[in-house]
Amino acid sequence: MNAQQNFEQLCANPYPGRGLVIGRSDQQQWLMVYWIMGRSSNSRNRRFTADSGSLRTEPVDLDKVSDPSLIIYEAMLELPGKYLVSNGDQTRTMFEFLQNGKTIIEALATREREPDAPNFTPRISGMLDFSGSAPLLTLSILKANPLDPARSDRFYYSPALPEPGYGYGLTTYCGDGDPLPSFSGDPTLLPLQGSTEQVLESYWSALNADNRVSLAVKEISPQDNPSRILIKNQF
Repeated sequence: MNAQQNFEQLCANPYPGRGLVIGRSDQQQWLMVYWIMGRSSNSRNRRFTADSGSLRTEPVDLDKVSDPSLIIYEAMLELPGKYLVSNGDQTRTMFEFLQNGKTIIEALATREREPDAPNFTPRISGMLDFSGSAPLLTLSILKANPLDPARSDRFYYSPALPEPGYGYGLTTYCGDGDPLPSFSGDPTLLPLQGSTEQVLESYWSALNADNRVSLAVKEISPQDNPSRILIKNQF
């Protein structure tokens, strides 16, 4: 019931911004969901493209790009047994730190909330790690400190693995506004029902039709089988 209520709130939210959900479908598939939204022409001039296990944003019309710094990035990357997702170029930071034997917490300690005043968009990140004796799920959000937005508050979560049919999600905003109100609270429990294709369609339908831009679902096999990414682009 809690997961369904959270999903209904997502459906009613005109602008959750970028969001991610990590968990297991009720068909036992490990999944990463990631979406982007946009209000400005610069933000809407994007689409997802995938190459093997990597997901990235790219311009629809290169001539219309006014500032690529916060809108063009790798959203999903993977290492053997480790799968990363984030809403910015911190995906690459986490990837490189893990390659060097460090942790994503060490990686994100080098990053701040996004420098897009007055919104100061949070950086949301997640990892599924199958490299140890048991799978691990890690989530993070870096947010502007409410008293001094030049500083970042850092939150890290290691929830128990969700039961099949559920995942944990983060979004950048809790609604529309000017400035945009940042996400608050802990990661939310959300449903992951049906096949990977059905999950893609259900989350695409949940996003506000005027503001949604792109959505992707990565299907992950911990048995070293290649991952699979499904994409839906508005433009």
